Amino acid sequence: MGTHTDIHEKLIEASKMGDNRARRQLYTLYSKAMFNICYRMMNNREDAEDILQEAFIQAFTKLDSFRYESTFGAWLKRIVVNTAINALQKRKVELLLTDEMTHYGNRSDEVDEHELPLTVADIQAAMQQLPEGGRIVFSLYLLEGYDHLEIAQILGITESTSKSQFMRAKRKVYDILKEKYYEKA
Repeated sequence: MGTHTDIHEKLIEASKMGDNRARRQLYTLYSKAMFNICYRMMNNREDAEDILQEAFIQAFTKLDSFRYESTFGAWLKRIVVNTAINALQKRKVELLLTDEMTHYGNRSDEVDEHELPLTVADIQAAMQQLPEGGRIVFSLYLLEGYDHLEIAQILGITESTSKSQFMRAKRKVYDILKEKYYEKA
């Protein structure tokens, strides 16, 4: 693991020294992207805003531990994801993380998923309808770029549970979008 040169190194170093103006600039640079992660995981704006604030407080508290082994954005994203997961677990929300796979029969009315004229808004709306466990795995894998082994470690589940949750969530999103497509047609 080589050290990365971070484009915001001066801001990070000033922030480590307690410079609030530098911290505000880092917040401004990263808050929108990090909010989007929070929103996808928490599924509502108010919780996402709370998680974002908590994650930034943690990040600034732990800033001395940032050693440029990754980019600042990747380091911060990990804190954001962990903060969101901790909040979800604290709420004692049942994540419905099971190894059971729902079996789908072959359907002759199957539309090729590449034929659906979808927008990002359509996909986001479908994601909001997923059960929390599936939505989190789906978000971490597809949108945040974590692999199933990393997701398993983050959530404290098995890699096969992560894979089955993702496949089930993907199928559910597809079914929701297909239904929406037929409504439009």
